[in-house]
Amino acid sequence: MKYFLTVLLCVMIPTMAFADSGYKVAYDGGSLQGIKAGNKAHLYIDADQVRIVKGKTVLVTIPASSITEISYGQDVHRRVGAAIGLAVVSFGVGALMALTKSKKHFVGLTWATGEHKGGFAMQCDKSDYRGILAGLEGISGKKAVDSEAMTVKN
Repeated sequence: MKYFLTVLLCVMIPTMAFADSGYKVAYDGGSLQGIKAGNKAHLYIDADQVRIVKGKTVLVTIPASSITEISYGQDVHRRVGAAIGLAVVSFGVGALMALTKSKKHFVGLTWATGEHKGGFAMQCDKSDYRGILAGLEGISGKKAVDSEAMTVKN
């Protein structure tokens, strides 16, 4: 048993050291080149920068000092399409499904480095978006703004 545990730890520890420490996000739109809306990417929050990586290509590296705004919001909608599909099989289950809601979590980031300005929005997993916000707030010193609470002034 001790031998098995020793071998297991010898294999697991190096594997965990090289584990992916980024967040999986879906690009929703913005000023990034080389990626389209809906494509998957990884967000890496380092001590002094934020990186967006698609595959093995670094799309953008944003210094933490150049971040001007962090925003977040949610898109809530009913699952009508799924309810219709289930209603074909079972009307009762389809009716119950129509009462459920789905939330999508979005985080936006804008930055300015000298003459270059940019921004993008990304869809985050429901278990990751709070960590992403905390990381971005921590390295930039900016407080995230709830996009639902913002008002537009003409």
